[in-house]
Amino acid sequence: MGSYPTGVTILTTMDAERNPCGLTVNSFASVSLDPLLVLWCIDRKASSLEAFKQSPNFAVHVLAADQKDLCWAFAGKEPDRFSKASWNLSENKLPILSGSLGVMECKKVQEIDSGDHLILIGQVIHIENQEKEPMLYFRRNVGAVPTNWPELASLTK
Repeated sequence: MGSYPTGVTILTTMDAERNPCGLTVNSFASVSLDPLLVLWCIDRKASSLEAFKQSPNFAVHVLAADQKDLCWAFAGKEPDRFSKASWNLSENKLPILSGSLGVMECKKVQEIDSGDHLILIGQVIHIENQEKEPMLYFRRNVGAVPTNWPELASLTK
């Protein structure tokens, strides 16, 4: 599946003790436009699984091309990932990372058991976008959209 190019996100929430937790995720997709629903998948072995199961809300951060260090910090096993990030609490009491291309704050509406992962579906309750280049994931590497990509060149004219 690593040969399937995707965008890169970091999902965040608060655990039962009101500590921020989060992880890097590339299994993210749009589900519906009306209402605006998104989904993502979390491995049942993830250390933050219980926090995401117990929390009624989560935030999706669509990473910008310049957030490579943040991507890998939240992909690792280190428990204090937030010490490597600039962040604050939103009005919805979710940890929001600074500098992302976009952030969607979501109310969890459904959990689906599926193999070794849990699928979480959320309804977007707040969204913010920045004018930045997106981060892409392909074969265990992350980076910007290639500058010679023809479709991108036509968008900038």
